[in-house]
Amino acid sequence: MMGLLAARGHELTPRADEAEVLVVNTCSFIEPAQQESVNTILEMAAHKKTGRARKLIVAGCLVERYRNDIRVDIPEVDAVVGTNEVERIVEVCEDSDGPRSPAAAYLYHELTPRVRATPPHMAYVKIAEGCDHPCTFCVIPQYRGRFRSRQVDSIAREAASLFAQGVREITLIGQDTTCFGEDYGLRHGLAVLLDRLARVDHAGWVRALYFYPNKVTQPLLDTVAAHSTLCKYIDMPLQHASAAVLKRMKRGGSGDIFLKLLERMRRTIPGVALRTSLIAGFPGETERDFQELCDFVAAAQFDHLGVFSYSDEATSASFQLDGKVDARTIYHRKRKLLAIQRRISRARLRRFVGQTLPILVEGPSRDTDLLWEGRLTTQAAEIDGKTYINDVEGAPPQAGAFGHIRITESRDYDLIGTLLAERDLPRPVSVLRVLQ
Repeated sequence: MMGLLAARGHELTPRADEAEVLVVNTCSFIEPAQQESVNTILEMAAHKKTGRARKLIVAGCLVERYRNDIRVDIPEVDAVVGTNEVERIVEVCEDSDGPRSPAAAYLYHELTPRVRATPPHMAYVKIAEGCDHPCTFCVIPQYRGRFRSRQVDSIAREAASLFAQGVREITLIGQDTTCFGEDYGLRHGLAVLLDRLARVDHAGWVRALYFYPNKVTQPLLDTVAAHSTLCKYIDMPLQHASAAVLKRMKRGGSGDIFLKLLERMRRTIPGVALRTSLIAGFPGETERDFQELCDFVAAAQFDHLGVFSYSDEATSASFQLDGKVDARTIYHRKRKLLAIQRRISRARLRRFVGQTLPILVEGPSRDTDLLWEGRLTTQAAEIDGKTYINDVEGAPPQAGAFGHIRITESRDYDLIGTLLAERDLPRPVSVLRVLQ
């Protein structure tokens, strides 16, 4: 949306009190996200009284769910733009929210104007949109539509352009990246795409998120292992480990099946970092189911793990299920899972102490003025821990630069180390060799 507006000649500003048109891009996946979206809309609505704003537009998933209610309940809203109407943003900013024709399933391409909101050294690239999985807890298919992939050539051209602009890390995203290409008959689509991106001229790091467990193939793992530019990192949301709960989620699998898959990942990709996310308190989750999940987390030894409290969304299939777990129990189960993972993370990070590893320097720390920070290939932006730089040998660090760091300390989720002068490094040093 920002790219389309900028291409039309509009000036973008991050300051709401300066803007003539305010656009709130919303989420409606779970209740806390909905509440945050509504609060932001109300906050922005106040600027129509106190600032320069003359128009307030609401976009995104909340529109798909509450299109009519938004205009009625918040009369300050002048227009709404759904997830498949992104290209209407220019007309609604410049004109009234007039009649709309039926929206086709939206999917951007490499020629779509774009303004990145990320730091200059990193970028997200969406490779697919929508989802065909029937997970009972999820409402994404209702708002995003059927799964549809971009073309490999389109993504490769966008990646080449981003790397040429100085981007050092590209993160591939989609509701399920492991289904990439299936909709137009491409076999092992994500493996094909990753292999292509790894061969782009001047490629930096390439990271892929959101693997679906029964779509993780051996060719995909072999591809990740084969290229030093592909981050040895797999984010595979499993949601649970109890076969009974997974069946009610309409996902299938079990803790034993997942443990075998995790072992195959580690065997194929030495040094791989594994991340997952889980749901605590899904309807019907018994104490026995939860204990099975705790035992699984202890056995799996994930590098990174997130836990969501089950959100009972009225339009999800799980809303109709019996056996609802009360909020207090959900809270305590979530805390217990995170406590187990804290101990695991602390122990696993100790193995890095004394190692020299590639790092992407991000800049001065947002937590303290005394340190700089960066990330290893095993740490994704925003969702994982960080690597803090508390000493530098040689030239001062530069934001957005690759370097090497000698790890000197570890914490529960973060690492600390000394940024090395390049002359101190043996040659050559590859990402794969270091992590092995």
